Amino acid sequence: MHFSRRRGAHSLWLVFLLAFVMGAAPSPAVTAGCPNRCSCDDQLAVQCVGQDLNYFPPDFPLATRQLLISSNRIAELPALLLNYLSDLVFLDCSNNTLSEISESTFGNLRKLAYLDLSFNALAQIDGRTFGPLGSLVMLRLTDNPGLSEIHPDAFTENTALQVLDISRNNLTSLNVSSLISLQTLRSIALSGNPWRCDCDTEDLCLWMQIEAFKFQDGLKTVCQAPSDMEGRWLAEVGMQLRMECHQSLGYQDYIFLTSVGFLIFSAGTVSAWVMGVLMVLYERCTKSTDVMPDGEEEGGDGGLSKPGEKV
Repeated sequence: MHFSRRRGAHSLWLVFLLAFVMGAAPSPAVTAGCPNRCSCDDQLAVQCVGQDLNYFPPDFPLATRQLLISSNRIAELPALLLNYLSDLVFLDCSNNTLSEISESTFGNLRKLAYLDLSFNALAQIDGRTFGPLGSLVMLRLTDNPGLSEIHPDAFTENTALQVLDISRNNLTSLNVSSLISLQTLRSIALSGNPWRCDCDTEDLCLWMQIEAFKFQDGLKTVCQAPSDMEGRWLAEVGMQLRMECHQSLGYQDYIFLTSVGFLIFSAGTVSAWVMGVLMVLYERCTKSTDVMPDGEEEGGDGGLSKPGEKV
C-alpha cells in the first residue's frame, strides 16, 4: 500500500517536472482543489460570487458542473482554462467587465445548458460565439449598454435554445432569420433597446405580430425611431412596414430586373438561332436521302441490258 502511494506521488511529480522542463505551467487537468476566495461543495458547484476578482480563477475541479463568478471585475474568459470544464452545465458570468467573447471561448462546453452574460461591457456578438453550445437552453444577455450588433448567424446552431433574453442593450435592429428557424424557442425578451422601426426591422416586427405569445415583454418593446414611429409597439407596425418597404422598386431593383430581362432575351435569341440552324440542316439531310442516283431509278443496273436483249 505504501508502494502504491509512493508510485502515485512519483507519477504526479513527473507530470509537474515535465511541465517545468517544457517551460509551461502545470495543466489544470492535474489540479483538483478549490480556487482561493471560492467555495466548492459536494454537488460539483463552485461559487466565487462577489469576491472582487479581476481575473478568471484557475484550479477549478475538473468535474465542476455549476460555476458562479458573478459580481466581480473579470474582464476576460480565458478559453484554455474554461474549456477544461467540459462537464459544465451552468455558468453565471453576470455583473463583470467582460468586453469580448471569442469564437473559442466556449469551444468545449457542449453540455452547457444555462449561460448568463448580463451586466457586462460586450459590444458585439459574432457568428460563431455560441456555435459549440448545442445543449444551450437558456441565454441571458441583458444590460450590456454597448451591445449594438448581433450577427445573423449567432444562434443558428443553438437548436436546443428555449429562452433568450437580450433586453436593455443598445440594439437598433436584429436579423431574426436564424431565430425563426429555432423550433424549440418559446420565450424571447427584447424590451429596453432603442429599436429603429424601418425596413431593417420589418421581419422582426412581423414575427412579433405573428408569434406574439413568444414575446414576454411585447407591450414594453417599442420603437424609438424614426420620429413618426416613436412609442409604437413593434408588434403593431409589422404590416405597415411591409407595405411601405415594398410599394415601389428601388434603383438596384430596376438594374436587377433589366439584367434578368436582357439575359432572358439573349438566351431566347440564341436558342431561336440554334433551332433555325438545326431545322435547315435537318431539311437538307432529308432532301438528300429522297433524291436517288439515275441508275438506281432505272432498276439499279446502271443502264446495261441483259444478255440477249435488243438494244
